[in-house]
Amino acid sequence: MERFTAANRCGHYSFPVAARYYTHFVTATAQIPFQADASEWSGVVELRRPLEPTGGTRELCTLLAQSFDLNSEDIKILHWARLH
Repeated sequence: MERFTAANRCGHYSFPVAARYYTHFVTATAQIPFQADASEWSGVVELRRPLEPTGGTRELCTLLAQSFDLNSEDIKILHWARLH
């Protein structure tokens, strides 16, 4: 049985989740470099497939950047870990 969430109701992200990761990262732009003014975020990211062991940080940066409509260079991952 699938859990009902707001995402299910609106039709977005209606795929089975294969991997969940806790992420802690900062976002920045050319106007706001990685300093005290940068925005800091943390939370759980749900992915369709697990991240690659050797390129996970780069892949996660790309996915987060797409979500925030930023370039992957504008994301700095501070910590990430797979949730079980």
